[in-house]
Amino acid sequence: DLFIAGTDTTSATIEWVMAELLHNPSKLAIAKNELKDVVGDKMRIEESDTLNLPYLMSVIKEALRLHPVGPLLVPRMASIDVEINGYTIPKNAHILVNVWAYGRDGRVWENPESFIPERFLDSNIDLKGHNFELIPFGSGRRRCPGMSLALRVVPLVVGSMIRDIDWELEDGTPPEKMDMNDHYKFSLQKLIPLKAIPNR
Repeated sequence: DLFIAGTDTTSATIEWVMAELLHNPSKLAIAKNELKDVVGDKMRIEESDTLNLPYLMSVIKEALRLHPVGPLLVPRMASIDVEINGYTIPKNAHILVNVWAYGRDGRVWENPESFIPERFLDSNIDLKGHNFELIPFGSGRRRCPGMSLALRVVPLVVGSMIRDIDWELEDGTPPEKMDMNDHYKFSLQKLIPLKAIPNR
């Protein structure tokens, strides 16, 4: 189960990041230029390079804000009666955190439905559960055990896919016409899978 969870959620995250970049060609161009400036002519992107790729990391954060692969965090149970912001939560109540809704909340995010990686460039918000504005992996002791894997793999894979390859949507679909709807299976996935053709 753990293997399936790690591969399914990581591949879904990569698909969402690529879909958002292909849906927003100007953002893709910025990410490609950053990769060329930082990585240069090296054969491959290395993990140490990601520390110098703030735009790519912002793209990933923004994709996870809009499309958290686990839209509902693992349920928690209240161990005592508690009141939070005027709501009474009785002992033994099961609590679900809707990360998907929080990522689209206009009280938290300006233009919440828009893909704007730049919102993270001058921000200290990370993906490790320290900032409740963005908790796609959860927080605390029960956060996703695959977080470290995802934070290493996704930038390397996406960076490698976009650095030297130009992509176009199948059948010449214009970027603005791409279907960005989602559905939930084991993870939050694109309703219509991304189909892109590499064009060197």
